Amino acid sequence: MKVTFLGGAGTVTGSKTLVESNGIRILIDCGQFQGIKPLRELNWEPLSILPSTIDYVLLTHGHLDHCGWLPRLVNQGFEGKIYCTSPTKEITKLILRDSAKIQEEEANQANEGKYSKHEIAEPLYTVEQVEHVLPLFRVIQTNEEVALDAEISAVFTNAGHILGACSIALHLENKTLVFSGDIGRDDDVLLFAPTQPQKADYVFLESTYGNRIHPDEDVKLLLGTYINNAYHNGGTVIIPSFAVERAQTIMYLIWQLKQEDKIPNMPYIIDTPMGISMLDIFEKNKKWHKLSSEECDAMCKQFSMISDYQETINAIYDKRSKVVIAASGMITGGRVLSYLERYIGLPETTVIIVGYQAEGTRGRKLLDGAKEIKIRGKYYEVQAKILEIEGLSAHGDQNDLLNWLSALENKPKKVFLVHGENQPADELRIKIQEKYGYDCSVPMMGQTIEL
Repeated sequence: MKVTFLGGAGTVTGSKTLVESNGIRILIDCGQFQGIKPLRELNWEPLSILPSTIDYVLLTHGHLDHCGWLPRLVNQGFEGKIYCTSPTKEITKLILRDSAKIQEEEANQANEGKYSKHEIAEPLYTVEQVEHVLPLFRVIQTNEEVALDAEISAVFTNAGHILGACSIALHLENKTLVFSGDIGRDDDVLLFAPTQPQKADYVFLESTYGNRIHPDEDVKLLLGTYINNAYHNGGTVIIPSFAVERAQTIMYLIWQLKQEDKIPNMPYIIDTPMGISMLDIFEKNKKWHKLSSEECDAMCKQFSMISDYQETINAIYDKRSKVVIAASGMITGGRVLSYLERYIGLPETTVIIVGYQAEGTRGRKLLDGAKEIKIRGKYYEVQAKILEIEGLSAHGDQNDLLNWLSALENKPKKVFLVHGENQPADELRIKIQEKYGYDCSVPMMGQTIEL
């Protein structure tokens, strides 16, 4: 059996792990690279194997760094089956369509504005190519064995990261390979705690926050404080948010603050069509989260929902203080850019970062204290307050990741740390070896190992 790390090794994005056994090829996740330019350029490179030779894709969840290369895979010849949970199928559909639409729009804008370095800017994939992916999905039930081949099966279990997110146990050649996917928090606001694996011969564990302990902070109190401070200074709050899960979590906290009369009366805006569509997926998948239908309805009534771009323009030029939740979460694209073009240069503006920011993204640059950021070919001076609420992360921290391993009844032969930058992964490696004595390593991109 061979395992090749085609992505998500030494970096947080581009998750793709290839398993080859007895002539069967299985790809765990098919993610898009994000962040620094050398990584983004990998999205344009072909895989080291022909996509037509891959039999199955097993999808842990619907974030772009785990599903965003599927249109390229299909366009280059993949005709197999894509297995995932029902929420993951719906979220992936939303995310891929939205991503393709944004890429087409940005390519058109770059061509019209002539600020692309390429003679003709092209999208990574089109909306039409996304539609060719959708018929290949097969929905599975969690905790039930899925037969892939006569001697190969998989079991999906809740990972607690976003709606529908799972870890995957792959059974083949009398071995169990466990792929964590992205592990959520043990005490998440909306989602249930991740299911811990009990048996594994080999573990492929994410390490996004492998060297971080989330602060023990009252995220609702912090959010309320930041909103109140901005309001009293006559400013606007912009919250760049992942449309899937994070937007709904922030909505829930703001709704609670408003119910408790702890934040002022002013416009509260959701400007992410995908985030609005996610609310329907929440309603249809109640078993995956803690929100009741009544809470969901009451929460939604608190917000102005913006879908039409003309409404975005109106909101941008509305001089009143307001709170805007807009995608994308790493400020790599989407409508949040339109708000920042107008507001990033105003000292009374507050930008609240609420999720992981990959290396090279605008969000990471702002957190690192950038004095200016480039948006659509133009530089903008950063005068706004840049704040972070780390406790809102959907990724488990070092303690959560160590705890996820704690229910193993056997000692795995090896633990591979993936989906992390080198320093967090290496610090988690040392912690795992100290606490459990497991043989643990950090694979390199493109590395192949034999099991």
